[in-house]
Amino acid sequence: MTLKLGVPSKGRLMEKTFDWFGKHGIELGRAGSEREYAGFVQGIDNVELILLSAGEIPRELAAGRIHLGVTGTDLVREKLGQWENKVGELAELGFGQADLVLAVPRCWVDVSHLDDLDAAAAAFRLKHGFRLRIATKYHRLVRDFLRENGVADYQLVDSQGATEGTVKNETAEAIADITSTGDTLRANHLKILEDGMILKSQATLFKSRVAPMEDADRHTLRALKNRLHLD
Repeated sequence: MTLKLGVPSKGRLMEKTFDWFGKHGIELGRAGSEREYAGFVQGIDNVELILLSAGEIPRELAAGRIHLGVTGTDLVREKLGQWENKVGELAELGFGQADLVLAVPRCWVDVSHLDDLDAAAAAFRLKHGFRLRIATKYHRLVRDFLRENGVADYQLVDSQGATEGTVKNETAEAIADITSTGDTLRANHLKILEDGMILKSQATLFKSRVAPMEDADRHTLRALKNRLHLD
């Protein structure tokens, strides 16, 4: 068998991952054109490169179809319930940093903390007859965060793109989304709650806890961790 390593198939995450492994003397690359999803590994034996979307990698790790995978912390924790039982973190890679935050309209001058949001949500429902809407694609993370902080009178609405625009378009009253600089939030007249940091995310090398491994695979994993200075 070979050790299967899942890596994002395009964009800066792929390039940065290739660079990170390259700095440790392991070359990753595409086997053909950018439209092909076959890859190669040089510098260590018995490791197979699997090119996937970053969003697919948590699922493949949890299913045991790949042994290792590079993806964002946010994606693992959003897509995998009880994620610690399914994958383990081997290394934070130092790129792909982004914060999952809760943001409200800047004109809500009396709402700067989660307690304020809870009060505003109750008042909103009383006035409008329906719950305050929070647009996000991170339903699990946001729901858990709000429950832990005592915010209950809201509803999540799904947003898979341009989440910051949902408030202006009046399809939501608040948002929870990934940001790296905050520029897009400010451009859309939104502010992050002072205690609205849900998760700090970055690209991370994960190991599946359920993928089948033979003795040869364990030997390859030890050799790989040694090359990556993870022992």
